[in-house]
Amino acid sequence: MKNSTLWEKFRHVINEIHLYAGLISGIIVVAVCLSGTIYVYNSEIRESASPELYQVEETGTRMSAETLKEKLESEYQSNVVAVNWNNDPDQSVQFTLKQEGEKGRGTTYFVNPYTGEVLGDSGIKTSAAEFMGYMFSLHRWLMLDRIETPMLESMSNRDLGRLINGIATLLFTLGVLTGIVIWFPKKVKNWRQGLKVKWNANWKRVNHDLHNTLAFYSLIFLLLMGATGPFWSFGWYREGWQKTWDTYQEPGQRNEQEGKPEQAMIPDGEFKTLDEMMAATDKTLAYEGIYRISLPENQAEPVSISKYRTGFFARSGSDQLKINGATLEVLEANLFSDLPFRQQVGRSVKSLHTGEIFGQFTKFIWFLACLVATSLPITGTLIWLNKKKKKKSPNRNRIPKKKMEVA
Repeated sequence: MKNSTLWEKFRHVINEIHLYAGLISGIIVVAVCLSGTIYVYNSEIRESASPELYQVEETGTRMSAETLKEKLESEYQSNVVAVNWNNDPDQSVQFTLKQEGEKGRGTTYFVNPYTGEVLGDSGIKTSAAEFMGYMFSLHRWLMLDRIETPMLESMSNRDLGRLINGIATLLFTLGVLTGIVIWFPKKVKNWRQGLKVKWNANWKRVNHDLHNTLAFYSLIFLLLMGATGPFWSFGWYREGWQKTWDTYQEPGQRNEQEGKPEQAMIPDGEFKTLDEMMAATDKTLAYEGIYRISLPENQAEPVSISKYRTGFFARSGSDQLKINGATLEVLEANLFSDLPFRQQVGRSVKSLHTGEIFGQFTKFIWFLACLVATSLPITGTLIWLNKKKKKKSPNRNRIPKKKMEVA
């Protein structure tokens, strides 16, 4: 009996924590999760809405990357500083150009690799890009960054949105953890009830079952999203994550490494072509993938190349090389598969949050889990309101009886 009483008291405390964590964070969680659900397919939505930028017709032989580079540099009187290159016959390729002395990231041009035609650039504001910008703002800063007038003197609107978002995400994660305890039935023999929805019951029972059952099946994914979310809200959380997964570097160490002089390599004008650089990359990274090439402004520095796998189950972690632009010698190789498991997890914080761990397969699972996360505050609030009504209803039934006795 004592053990039973203690368990009941413990469940009551957990239930109260679960309730108020959900009520306090509910509206914020709905906004963040709904925008997150849509943003899971950010790239796909942008590409579908602007096919003229991303899709090309396969006509003849693709031009070499080096030929396209020279053509663009001649037309725009700028230097190519980065290239996104994929071998998909139906997709455009991207070149980022900057004029000498220009600040910022430069302008990215979408290019037809068969004709060399420029299809558009990153300066074009499409309706889809604008919409997804709003979704990202809502998801990250609750759109407070869109308000020009500062709401608080102590912090910017963006920081305020980040703070509120982070607190709500922590409360959501607490709600998921306490929900695990609440899910377990009082009688062990009834555990199967938490695995299915009784569709032929009244709406209150269906709503209750949807809250419990969907949360149970989405549990792991909800925890992953909740545990990674505060990474972008709190500096202390980000540092703790990095230390936990052995990816943290002291600011002094980072600056020391960034300021470390690179090996002097090559005089001007002796760089190999982009195509030769990608061929050299394939010798180390022998798989189908998308290349991201960053060309240094100073040719005494190495060329940085990242390669991402492609395919429905493609692993998200990129492999990174630094090569000698003249000799194509690999100076440094940071392969995702060579990292210890802890560091793989630490480096995958964004992929764990967005569902890009194993390509489209996990993105779809995260999309469904985000839908569930959006529904939980709504179904949970309805459960709470129904319980409040249920507690009040006996009192209303007693009053008429007393009046009849007096009469």
